[in-house]
Amino acid sequence: MVLTAGLAWFAIVMQFCISIPAFLRMGRTLAGSIVELFSFFTILSNLLLAVSLTAVLLKPASLLGKFFLQLSVSSAIAVYITIVGLVYNLVLRQVWDPHGLFKLTDELLHLVVPVLYLIYWLIYVSKAGLKWGQLFNWLLFPLIYLIYIIIRGAISGYYPYPFINVVKIGYIQVALNFFIISLTFIFFSVLFILAGRLFPKKS
Repeated sequence: MVLTAGLAWFAIVMQFCISIPAFLRMGRTLAGSIVELFSFFTILSNLLLAVSLTAVLLKPASLLGKFFLQLSVSSAIAVYITIVGLVYNLVLRQVWDPHGLFKLTDELLHLVVPVLYLIYWLIYVSKAGLKWGQLFNWLLFPLIYLIYIIIRGAISGYYPYPFINVVKIGYIQVALNFFIISLTFIFFSVLFILAGRLFPKKS
């Protein structure tokens, strides 16, 4: 858990340190650069993961620690970070070829940290008590994110991912992709709940 949290924080901070200067050289403002980075689901999911593990490690008895210790919350994060890893490695890796530190942060955020958190959830989290109804709560975060991205994109013309870029592929295709993404979240939520109900105890 300490290793996963440390790597997640390192990758997030490094991503900001190398991306913001690049954005500034492109003529973007500092505020705009920060907002742009926070518009990536990868950054938000890894940040949520890092904050959750840090709170559990340092302040488990605090309100934040107790919140992230909830089975439903840790399981939702497991779903989000798993989808981050799968979407990047199956869909986006072919359209993005980073080098140097960008390559390092990409591998940490999209492969190493997701795998480590999944291992943590599978081995160390007691999964007794997962309920099917929790699935709908887990969908709120990605749903709000997608709505935000569409609205922000309509205003700024910028979309962080090609499969939701209305300017290039149009609203009909984005709506179809939105439907597919929603099904993906539902599928993995069902998968995690099923795994939790079949193997409720810590291994």
